[in-house]
Amino acid sequence: MKQKQLVIILFLFTVNTGWCQAPNGGKNDLDWWQKTIFYQIYPRSFMDSDGDGIGDLKGIISKLGHLKESGVDATWLSPIFKSPMVDFGYDISDFTDIQDEYGTREDFEALIKEANKLGIKIIVDFVPNHTSDECEWFKKSVKREPGYEDFYVWHDGRKGADGKIHPPNNWISVFEGSAWEWNKERGQYYLHQFTAGQPDLNFRNPKVLAAMDDVLQFWLSKGVAGFRVDAICHLFEVEDLRDEPESGKPNNQSYEFLEHIYTKDLPETYDVVYHWRKLLDNYKKENGGDTPVMLTEAYANISSVMDYYESKDGVQGAQVPFNFYLISDLNMNSDARDFLSNIQRWISYMPVTGTPNWVLGNHDRPRVASRFGPERADGLNLLLLTLPGIAVTYNGEEIGMVDYRDITYDETKDPAARRFGFSEDFKEISRDPVRTPFQWDDTKNAGFSTAETTWLPVHPNYENLNLAKQKSAERSTFFGLAITRDVLAFKRELKGEDTFVTVINFGSQEHTVDLRYLGGLPDTLIVAAAGSGSIYREGDIVEAVSLKLSSHDSILFRCITVNKREETAQLVRTALTVLNASIVLIIVYRFYRGSFKPNLLYKSV
Repeated sequence: MKQKQLVIILFLFTVNTGWCQAPNGGKNDLDWWQKTIFYQIYPRSFMDSDGDGIGDLKGIISKLGHLKESGVDATWLSPIFKSPMVDFGYDISDFTDIQDEYGTREDFEALIKEANKLGIKIIVDFVPNHTSDECEWFKKSVKREPGYEDFYVWHDGRKGADGKIHPPNNWISVFEGSAWEWNKERGQYYLHQFTAGQPDLNFRNPKVLAAMDDVLQFWLSKGVAGFRVDAICHLFEVEDLRDEPESGKPNNQSYEFLEHIYTKDLPETYDVVYHWRKLLDNYKKENGGDTPVMLTEAYANISSVMDYYESKDGVQGAQVPFNFYLISDLNMNSDARDFLSNIQRWISYMPVTGTPNWVLGNHDRPRVASRFGPERADGLNLLLLTLPGIAVTYNGEEIGMVDYRDITYDETKDPAARRFGFSEDFKEISRDPVRTPFQWDDTKNAGFSTAETTWLPVHPNYENLNLAKQKSAERSTFFGLAITRDVLAFKRELKGEDTFVTVINFGSQEHTVDLRYLGGLPDTLIVAAAGSGSIYREGDIVEAVSLKLSSHDSILFRCITVNKREETAQLVRTALTVLNASIVLIIVYRFYRGSFKPNLLYKSV
């Protein structure tokens, strides 16, 4: 299937808007993290600088210009720390050193320096729930060295009817099978909610919390702008280690077999998040500089996720509790009403002091073009970048990369998939298809590496789907609630400024719609950006009363006053002239930086 493409427009001016109204109504009172695009880099797959087939820090440095060009202000890196790579960096053996494959501390310092020159902030992954079993802490705990005896969750096990010692309870690992592993040297079981090579830390031990506080302080001193906190909801488990109830689902080795009410989302978890927020705030008070940001990863019900923002008493928590509901609750069959309901639900639950965030993809879930269909990628990128608040995207989504589902078992690296052996089930579990190398151009290995073999195979569609080709194309996917069942529309407005209207047709049929149902719109609108399948081009003037939409169309309109219309048209002409009328990295999100009155209007007809 021919890949759909979306035009990206670079405006030479910026309208400063956002979600939350600043206390004094000013436009410049929002903090940096409230008006940015967060771009996730999976380091192993981003850019290889030394030809070993694995991405690295120097490779990231060499491609910072792409982030700057794309309007990205902050990037968070999947783990780059010392690790035996059982789970590709999420099993950390040294929290304050860099994995050899990725480079050195000096390389990291160079990355911070170069990123700062470009105005890009670096955020690192923080993995507090567990360590590697090769971590010095674990080795000391195995030996029961003073101060480390209870650094992890240990148990003697329970004696079964057969007279043998068994795990202390029925808990199941996220990666399936028992969450307990016997350690012969210590003569006890240890808890691992992920692989056996990732023993869970015991956060009921204050020494563990102090050790992780030190890790945060260390990287703050190195110049990071904040932390993405991994698997935060698994931090605590009940002290009496009681069995979890069965869910009624089959396969007693599967994580879904149990209801995880004693190993996930425990109240103590939130207290640690609030503690770390205070630590970050104090660091700023003592050292100055920009606000360190905390982004938390928790797949949980929406009420539980909202508690990461703040306590019932108003104690501040994470600035950005990731909103995964566009990923987890929507799919290929979702229509405009589903998207509308999903968006409204987050805003309805969010505390008034919160800033909304929208996440469309990451290294654990199928890519946008694979999950929703390539023909919808344009509209979804437009939706992500024009909703109020923070946009979070994953490397490769900006060019519409798709999952590579034909990775063989021999090529598979994901530990969650490899445990299935040669059974075809591994393909359903594997996260490798979404982690394949970034497709920079149509040269060897998509320009990712000069190696003969890369750590994961490059998707064979790279010759037609790559950044270089899209940048030279007239229209491309490189960057971009229910009027009908298929058509989602919303407007954003700020007094004294132009209004913007986003219209997305999620269906395969053409539609003619009346945008006046949104209320307060002029009779005519100017097209600011349009998807590749659209009949419109930038600068076109359309009638709001009878807007014709092609299948899977996506359009951003600017509603301007008569006296501004010629001024805007001239700015667009200037932009196209300066940039040789070629496709420009138009980050629609640039329209929405700064303060914004929460006046998002939806209409369903």
